[in-house]
Amino acid sequence: MKIPYPNGDVPNNIGVCTDVVIRSYRKLGIDLQKLVHEDMKRAFNVYPKLWGLTKTDTNIDHRRVPNLQTFFKRHGTILPVTDNASDYRPGDIVTWLLPGNLTHIGIIIDKKNIFRNRPLVVHNIGHGTVAEDMLFDYKITGHYRYKIHN
Repeated sequence: MKIPYPNGDVPNNIGVCTDVVIRSYRKLGIDLQKLVHEDMKRAFNVYPKLWGLTKTDTNIDHRRVPNLQTFFKRHGTILPVTDNASDYRPGDIVTWLLPGNLTHIGIIIDKKNIFRNRPLVVHNIGHGTVAEDMLFDYKITGHYRYKIHN
């Protein structure tokens, strides 16, 4: 789907997990579409080649979990992947590998499951954007922190 650049977005009713992260950062004044595109133009060779692309595509590059992982590794802080819920703070980005080798991404928020003392995750796994206790439901493949730079 063709979307505007910069600050492009797909309609809310067709968003996926990456769109949750992109929209969250846009509310903070950060356009990951633009940042990922510019970084991919500078360093295309370090980004995954899973889709057979030979150049950047502002319509989709920022909407792919492996590309966001690469961007956060290059420009954020890589944090340890642990099974300790207290290691995950509000604003942290987490990626998972779902059954069928599907990648997934979400954001830790400042609310917890009080019975399990675990942070909730805002994500979209096919049922729209939700906040739920799912941090340890799947294999975690990345844990990142991205600071706003002014």
